[in-house]
Amino acid sequence: MGGRDASHDAAHALRVRDLALSLAAEEGLAAPARLLTVELAALLHDIGDYKYTKDNVEDMSVVEMFLEEVGLEEGQKVEVVSIIKGMGFKNELTKKSIGDPTLEFAIVQDADRLDAIGAIGIARCFTYGGSKNSILHDPRILPRDNLSKEKYMSKEEKQTSINHFHEKLFKLKDMMKTEAGKRRAEKRHKFMKDFVAEFYEEWSGRA
Repeated sequence: MGGRDASHDAAHALRVRDLALSLAAEEGLAAPARLLTVELAALLHDIGDYKYTKDNVEDMSVVEMFLEEVGLEEGQKVEVVSIIKGMGFKNELTKKSIGDPTLEFAIVQDADRLDAIGAIGIARCFTYGGSKNSILHDPRILPRDNLSKEKYMSKEEKQTSINHFHEKLFKLKDMMKTEAGKRRAEKRHKFMKDFVAEFYEEWSGRA
């Protein structure tokens, strides 16, 4: 992950790992093997992120190779890869249910989404936007409704950083799957809403 912008760097993976283990404790997940699944999935979840591949396709080869090299048991390896492949926001835009997620899946996904909202989420949003030369805001460019997976993933779709709050970040609070995640998301969500409201006030010159 070296050389990436700070929105999806190693520090992000470490924060998600710490959040995931904290959520796991709140949810009563204590079995060492299950905690190892959570920790590995959290640490490795962005290694093959499509946003950083040339062909815009998720690449799990490095993750699978690493899990093979460390000798992870086959069933656990499959579970870690399955969590990573299924946890992205883009997958829920297809409107297809992923079935009943395991607690490990829910914890890792919630941890990643918690890092996408609140104060750090705001910083990450503008960091990523800046790395793609996105403008902060243009009132003529409206947030996209009923966003498809294809449009969300497209590198040709030029959008403003502020629209990302409406298209994704404001939706994450209600997409949390664990009770611990839901509790934590409330505060972060409110902070983001207040920030965006202040942003519009300042942009308009009213504040």
